[in-house]
Amino acid sequence: MTDSSLLVLGPLLRHVGTTTATVWVEVDRPGKVEILGQSASTFTVCGEHYALVVLRDLEPDSVRTYEVHLDGERVWPFDGLPPSRIRTRAERSERTQRVVFGSCRYPPTGDPELEATLGVDALDAYAARLLRRITAAADGDAAAAELPDAICLLGDQVYADETTPRTQQWLRERRGDDDGAGAEIADYPEYAHLYAETWQDPEVRWLLSTAPVAMIFDDHDVRDDWNTSQAWREEMAQLDWWPTRIRAGLASYWVYQHLGNMDPATLDTDDLYRKVMACEGDAYPLLEEFAARADAAVGNPAGVRWSYRWDLAGSRLLMVDSRCGRVLNDDERLMINDETFTWLETQAAEPDLDHVLVGSSIPWLMPPAISQVQTMDERSAARGSRAAEWFRQAVDLEHWPAFRASFDRLARLVERTAASSAAPATVCVLSGDVHHSYAARASFPTPSRSHVYQLTCSPVRNSVPWFMEYVFAAGWTRSMTRVVRRIGRWWGVEPEPVEWDAIGGPYFGNSIATLELTGRSARVRFERSTREGGLEPVSVLPLT
Repeated sequence: MTDSSLLVLGPLLRHVGTTTATVWVEVDRPGKVEILGQSASTFTVCGEHYALVVLRDLEPDSVRTYEVHLDGERVWPFDGLPPSRIRTRAERSERTQRVVFGSCRYPPTGDPELEATLGVDALDAYAARLLRRITAAADGDAAAAELPDAICLLGDQVYADETTPRTQQWLRERRGDDDGAGAEIADYPEYAHLYAETWQDPEVRWLLSTAPVAMIFDDHDVRDDWNTSQAWREEMAQLDWWPTRIRAGLASYWVYQHLGNMDPATLDTDDLYRKVMACEGDAYPLLEEFAARADAAVGNPAGVRWSYRWDLAGSRLLMVDSRCGRVLNDDERLMINDETFTWLETQAAEPDLDHVLVGSSIPWLMPPAISQVQTMDERSAARGSRAAEWFRQAVDLEHWPAFRASFDRLARLVERTAASSAAPATVCVLSGDVHHSYAARASFPTPSRSHVYQLTCSPVRNSVPWFMEYVFAAGWTRSMTRVVRRIGRWWGVEPEPVEWDAIGGPYFGNSIATLELTGRSARVRFERSTREGGLEPVSVLPLT
């Protein structure tokens, strides 16, 4: 029998290499967690207990089922669930690699009216479909071949500023008459509550235990418009509860999301990880001090690098922090700091890659007319326009075009990569955030050897005001784009160094996307959840 009461969250299968894998768990007491004969001791943060088990010396390109034991007691898999699997990577493979991606996943609310508005969770529907197929298949291993090789969760895993009705009730009971942050999350234990609310769904829990999960934060993991401008930071600094909140947000992100993003070699050299594992008591003071430094480093050309790399059997995934690594000084406004951008350029330039995937929570290529408006607004705000700053925050003008210097630098990076003699077959920017989905093809003045795309999938579970569907659709039209670009030239906006057009979308509704890579061939599949709890195909687009 499984003692499921001991396992609070997880297991989450995180980084997987050719001979290594990491598995993250949260348990209800200190102890030793064992998987496949290898173990790790727990560490404690604010009374919560975690372990990251690093598995080494696995066979390349192999599949192993696994169980999780806490001090000798089996705590996973739960009764009725199929075994979780770890499939190590090959150095190169002609087998189709599946990269599932999406963002903006609002949790179950317990409120029937709100549930009807939000609709069916697309990741839950995807997990349930895979679970049914594997459970029903006579050959479970053959059915397991459909499992993703990576799941990229591109931000808004938790909504710290837009809590569910039942979480708001829990906050009132916990705090009593102390308003503090009101209905928003205020400290680390409250963040732990959010992650439990988000990751306890049994089908999703099983999926995340058996498919490698890469994560990056976006604004709602901390707060709407997080680091959109220096003016925003100054406004937040006036709130007496904000320092505790931002430190708790970054500390909990390190524990729940970032820790598993790192490969074992990086973990071995990570100073904070070593200190946390060596801490005999509560590690929160260590994480709080780190989080304070990370927040203070916004505006620093170096700062803290949350971005990271995963290699996928001949292809490369580069997950980019486009929130906490920003530079927001009066004389310089950048989406990511210089040190991180240099790292990104170096990683993307390595030869002999079949595909280069850049994961950014917020899109690089927006609907062209909207892109132009964002750049115009940035230019006006830089001239001191309070109206432009208000407009930027009111309607979320904070994507790559609103950081025009970084937009152009990313365009040059992609152009160089696509034109090189050892160019990959595709360069794809994977994004979310904007509560609609689309695929756009990019072109440059320099002839490209690679196909270049912006692939956006959002939301996994959320909604968009009905009128915004018309705004997004209009933003792709040639007539609207011509008009807005003409205004932009008058505004003093330089032409973009890249041209792009939609090849699919915009699509609306709760969605999940799958990028399928077979050698140097690629295609992307968009699927949308239905009221009945299933998934319906939206489109399948060849990319090569």
